Amino acid sequence: MLIDRPRKIVAIVGPTASGKTALSIALAKKYNGAVVSADSRQVYRGMDIGTGKVTKREMRGVPHYLLSIASPKRTFTAAAYRAKARKAVEAITRAGKLPIVCGGTGFYIDTLLTNTSLPDVKPNASLRKKMDVMKTKDLFAMLMKKDLRRAETIDRNNRRRLIRALEIIAMTGKPVSAQSLAPAIYKDILFIGLRPNKKKLARNIHDRLTLRLRRGMVAEVKRLHDKDGVGWERLDDLGLEYRYISRYLRGILTKQEMITQLETESRHYAKRQMTWFKRNSATHWIANAKTADSLVKKFLATPR
Repeated sequence: MLIDRPRKIVAIVGPTASGKTALSIALAKKYNGAVVSADSRQVYRGMDIGTGKVTKREMRGVPHYLLSIASPKRTFTAAAYRAKARKAVEAITRAGKLPIVCGGTGFYIDTLLTNTSLPDVKPNASLRKKMDVMKTKDLFAMLMKKDLRRAETIDRNNRRRLIRALEIIAMTGKPVSAQSLAPAIYKDILFIGLRPNKKKLARNIHDRLTLRLRRGMVAEVKRLHDKDGVGWERLDDLGLEYRYISRYLRGILTKQEMITQLETESRHYAKRQMTWFKRNSATHWIANAKTADSLVKKFLATPR
């Protein structure tokens, strides 16, 4: 059901390293906005450099929501994200500001802005025990057979997500991707997508990785494990940076192997993100911030 309160929302999407954060802040500064993060890892405390979490200085006074609200030792669910993010949208609207949803986690964006249903499937201990002994590549191959569309957007090396997807399929009898993009629950949403060309995106990913390593990303992962008590297995599930750096810290990879694999997998991740975002035909794909500004200006000037 559509929410009837007058409300306009801007959603900025796109692959990793495409410039979403900078654009969201620039638009928020110009149009009296506040940013709601839609990043499945930036919700965790202490995961700052590796996730590219915006700093106070970079925020330039723009309010940001859904950052550093959960412990990395425990999974923060999509249901919890939806509840908190929708409250943030309400708070921003009540304050007379423009909600700007920004992030690269497509499922979080769909969960927040549409009627996407969240599978009510409880963990199945016996089923998980059987899958726990399987190799990661075999779990991915199984998902490819059962749900090709989900396999195209999932991290093939994330055992937790692979097992959860297979668990949902086993318990519901339906592919995870069976449901198409659900109708929006808000009446006025402007979707803006950033899509740098392949060469530029690869350069952005390389430059960003170099900068993060220089800023102390390895030390951040070490601190999460040694001081904050985040286990190696959990770090493996917390995204590419934490997976490959933890393997380097354990001596599984050399430093150069870590850097090479991390950069390669980041490019693959960007491709999976685009596969997800291209499902939404309402997205305006742009090449520069000037176009985004024109779209927002027209959107806000158009009466409901």
